[in-house]
Amino acid sequence: MKPFKPLFYLLIFMMPLSSCLLFPPQRTGALRSFTTSFESEADFSGFYIVPQNYMNSSNHELTNSLVHSGTYSHHAWIYAANPPSDVFTNNNHRGYPTVQFNKTAQGPLITPCLITLWVYLTMNLQPRSGEDDWFSFATFTDDSSDSWNRTVLVNLNYQGHVHLMHVPFQGQQTHLFQTSSITFPMNQWVKLTIYLDLNPDRGYAKVWQDGQLVSHAEVRGAYWQLAQAHFGLYAPPQMTSGEVYNDDLVIVEVDNEPVF
Repeated sequence: MKPFKPLFYLLIFMMPLSSCLLFPPQRTGALRSFTTSFESEADFSGFYIVPQNYMNSSNHELTNSLVHSGTYSHHAWIYAANPPSDVFTNNNHRGYPTVQFNKTAQGPLITPCLITLWVYLTMNLQPRSGEDDWFSFATFTDDSSDSWNRTVLVNLNYQGHVHLMHVPFQGQQTHLFQTSSITFPMNQWVKLTIYLDLNPDRGYAKVWQDGQLVSHAEVRGAYWQLAQAHFGLYAPPQMTSGEVYNDDLVIVEVDNEPVF
């Protein structure tokens, strides 16, 4: 009778866990994509949409008053402050539709992904004694639940710089590169391009503003896939005004980051 080999059985036991990290989900067929010019609410059929007049302080709509292309764009605005957030309650302003690949027949996209979005922002961001003002253009998660536990955000600080948030880990803000000279212009259409790779060991993200690199960071603690995302209005509760238009959103699986 051969002697018991605990190391062998330990490796067998751990194989499903390690294989999840070593071997990513495989793409099947052509590279997948999601495209909307916000011409119809039907583009987000089956996905969660923030209710109108959320917390009686913000709202959103499809509008033809200001567009980048087509007939409509997505418009969201703040008209009152919310109570402060605390450790148990998030009272941030919200006005957006979500894109929930986890609810589609093919499931989440497999990163890397390339995201492009046109934004027209009118918002007066200020430093404050508590939480400074900020604005969030985009939120991404690999989490298919309603918790959105691991997120990567593309934000704008009150100094006017677009930057990645929750990098390399949740709650952190450490960058490989971060602009301090390129500011985000208000009251004009601006193109944001985002490269997102959620490889658990070697993942990273980059953001370009009108073709210029503005933020680059490693991403850790995520698992390969892009399950959900949202674009529109997301801002801290103390803000009392501001509006944003979004148009021509494209999310596509890619093999490599773009070259500008």
